[in-house]
Amino acid sequence: MVSTILPLKLENVELRRGGRRILGPISLNLSGQGITIIMGPNGSGKTSLLRAMHGLERVRRGKVSWQSDIQTARAQQAFVFQTPIVMRRRVVDCIAYPLLLTGAARSVARKAAVEQAASVGLLDSVDLPAEVLSGGEKQKMALARALIRRPEVLFLDEPCANLDTKSMAEIEAILTAARDAGTRIVMSTHNVGQARRLADDVLFLWDGYLHEQGTKAQFFTATQTAEAKAHINGDLIP
Repeated sequence: MVSTILPLKLENVELRRGGRRILGPISLNLSGQGITIIMGPNGSGKTSLLRAMHGLERVRRGKVSWQSDIQTARAQQAFVFQTPIVMRRRVVDCIAYPLLLTGAARSVARKAAVEQAASVGLLDSVDLPAEVLSGGEKQKMALARALIRRPEVLFLDEPCANLDTKSMAEIEAILTAARDAGTRIVMSTHNVGQARRLADDVLFLWDGYLHEQGTKAQFFTATQTAEAKAHINGDLIP
C-alpha cells in the first residue's frame, strides 16, 4: 500500500488556451516536506501551474503523475483560491463540508469543524453566517476547510492578496503550523518578503517557463538570472 502520494512529477507539461501557449513545457518533481513558493510577474503562469498540479487544468501535452493512484491523490490534497469560496451557511458548516462529503456524521463533522475553527482563530465566529466575515477571516475559514481532512499536499493561490499585515501574519502562522504538522505546501505569492519568510524552496516562473528554481538560500543569495534578480528587487522585467 502506498503511504504517500508524493512525489508529484510533471513531465513536459504544457497548457494552451485558444491555441496560445500559457505554460510550459515544464518538468519538475515535488517531494519531501516544507513550503514551495512559486514566484513571478503577473501573467507568468503561477496560477496555471498550481491548477495543473492540482488537476483543475487540462494538460494538453505532457504528463502530471503522483506516486499513488489518482483517486488517492485527489483525496489527499486541497486547494485554496485567492478569493475564498464562501458558502451560504454558518462558518461551522462551511468548515465541516469536506467531511460531510466523505460520509461523516453531521455531529462528528461539526465537532471537528469547531476544533479546526479554534486552530485558526475563528472559535468565536463558528455560528455566524460565513458571508459576514472580514476578508482575512474568510481566508482563515477557507484554510480551516482545506485543512480539516489533513491533506498531505495543500495548494494556495496568493492566499494573502489584499489582506492587511495583521491578517497576513495570522495566515502565515497557520501555514507554518500546517507545514510543521506534515502538510506539504505549494503556494504562489507576489510578496517577496513573504517568500523570504515562508519558503523552503522557490520556483520562479517567467513567460510561462520554469526559469529558475532552488532552495531559499540559493534563490535569494545566489540568484542565477537577470529576470529573477529584477523581480526580487521590484524592478520591471523587460
